[in-house]
Amino acid sequence: MAAEKPAPVRVLYCGVCGLPAEYCEFGPDFERCKPWLRAHAPGVYPDDLIAPSSSGGGGDKDVDKLGERLQGVGISDGSTSSAAGDASASKPEEVKRLPGGKVKKKEKQEVVIEKIVRNKRKCVTVVKGLELFGVKLSDASKKLGKKFATGASVVKGPTEKEQIDVQGDISYDIVEFITDTWPDVPESAIFFIEDGRKVPAA
Repeated sequence: MAAEKPAPVRVLYCGVCGLPAEYCEFGPDFERCKPWLRAHAPGVYPDDLIAPSSSGGGGDKDVDKLGERLQGVGISDGSTSSAAGDASASKPEEVKRLPGGKVKKKEKQEVVIEKIVRNKRKCVTVVKGLELFGVKLSDASKKLGKKFATGASVVKGPTEKEQIDVQGDISYDIVEFITDTWPDVPESAIFFIEDGRKVPAA
């Protein structure tokens, strides 16, 4: 038996601005949309927001009160203590979340050196992670190119992070050069990629 097709979602469009009713407040003229919203979509917005504006001088105060009320509305997990509120306020700075709720891991400070063979004979040495130690990649590529008398350039890798591509197999001397040129980079933080495995250089 075949699965039933889900029914299409019916979207209510505003008769004034043409946007979906939920987005009228972001449209060109929300004030003109309010009467239509009161008549055709009463449950979309709070009554205070789409109520007819009073001609008295207290309109600004009402708007301020409404703004405070809307600011106070949030998604809670049931904990109402102020200590928990302070802890949750500091957590978003520590843990970054990616779309889908995945937690972004903090990058380890390490330099990864990989030798890539192209066209059976040509070799490129890729240096990743120098920027994590405060090294400017454009300066580093110039120094590497001068030291090893070869072409070196800063390119974006497959993960959209910048890396240095140096022509030729310079992996035999590069660790000593990196530690001498940039003392902030410890030898214990330098790794080689050999046969798909990460091997410490030290």
